[in-house]
Amino acid sequence: MAAGDFFLFNDFARQMGNAVDRTTFPTDQLMVALVDDTITPTVADVTPTWSDYSANEVSGANYTAGGKQITNRTWTEVGGVGTLEGDDLVWVQSVSGFTNARWAIVYNTTQAADIAIGFIDLGADVDSTVDDVEIIWGATGVLKNEVNV
Repeated sequence: MAAGDFFLFNDFARQMGNAVDRTTFPTDQLMVALVDDTITPTVADVTPTWSDYSANEVSGANYTAGGKQITNRTWTEVGGVGTLEGDDLVWVQSVSGFTNARWAIVYNTTQAADIAIGFIDLGADVDSTVDDVEIIWGATGVLKNEVNV
């Protein structure tokens, strides 16, 4: 896996077809939370929810439990391709920040059980005591992104 790649949980595609309310999804609250390397998400995780990863969440100055909300989201569909975009996320550098963020979990707090949508591979532990940690969504939406650390 390359650093910054986004991986959609296989189960999320199933949930979009069956359980998730597709009429509200474009306006649901989506969050991105950072977890350490003591857990490794995989696309094959069965019915993943935020609670599967939350015990491994990082902590420190300028980090709020539960992560950051993806704001100013837009949802479009053109030719059968859905695109979700939003504002970039930044955890500001602090000498008391976290030093061990390895994965970014994207999850939906509006749907029952805070279903997990996917995860971003940060490539290695990232450290907010040295510099800002940013997740910059690509121009084509949430499924294209990069991580600048």
